[in-house]
Amino acid sequence: MKWVIAILVYFATKRIGLAILAFLVASLFEGNVSRGGRRRSSQDFFEFYQQRASMSNVATMLMALSAAVMKADGKVLKAELDYVKNFFSQQFGNQFNREHLQVLKRFLDAKEIPIDRICNDIRTKMPAEVRVQFVHYMFGIAKADGDVAESEMRVIQSIAQKLGVSQKDFESLKNMFYRDVHSDYKILGVDASATDDEVKKAYRKMAIAHHPDKVASMGEEYQKGAQEKFMKIQEAYENIKKKRGFK
Repeated sequence: MKWVIAILVYFATKRIGLAILAFLVASLFEGNVSRGGRRRSSQDFFEFYQQRASMSNVATMLMALSAAVMKADGKVLKAELDYVKNFFSQQFGNQFNREHLQVLKRFLDAKEIPIDRICNDIRTKMPAEVRVQFVHYMFGIAKADGDVAESEMRVIQSIAQKLGVSQKDFESLKNMFYRDVHSDYKILGVDASATDDEVKKAYRKMAIAHHPDKVASMGEEYQKGAQEKFMKIQEAYENIKKKRGFK
């Protein structure tokens, strides 16, 4: 750009001195832009994400989301890193290599991950059932050390909202990892005061919406996660049936 400006100034004025001055001013401006603050840094990382996503797509999407969750509580734990490495190893097989980990490190080292723009990109490219599976995966990272911290919960909830995952689906996923006395009901998306018929209806609806066949076209590890989620739905339903004594 600085050369273009200098050439235009020269042809407009026919004065080499002004062209040189224009070149120097443009060079100074470009230097300031490249050294810009956090906004420029965020833009740089989104451009990096876009470049990588165009080549490896799902892997880069997950690396960006992984880093956001891993950084949520201010420390990156070995258990979390092992979970991510194991997931990618099973998901991508021999295609998973050191370059993937370098991409993850790039996001982990970033001062700011442009998560809004990344989530918007994912939302335009991935169907709802896959985005729900992404959130399930992120809860797996948070739970890798045995506990889902509040800071991790907030980050995952924020990402889920940005991905267009409904609050009902989020609460269902959350209660698969973060249980309380009403978790079985929350997994099915109903209140504890729901009637038996309402519970049965909710179970059928969740079983259809989250059946593993929904992600049959994705990799093995996605299907494994979908099966785990489906089993949690069935388990919650069986627990409620046992407590209430209906068939």
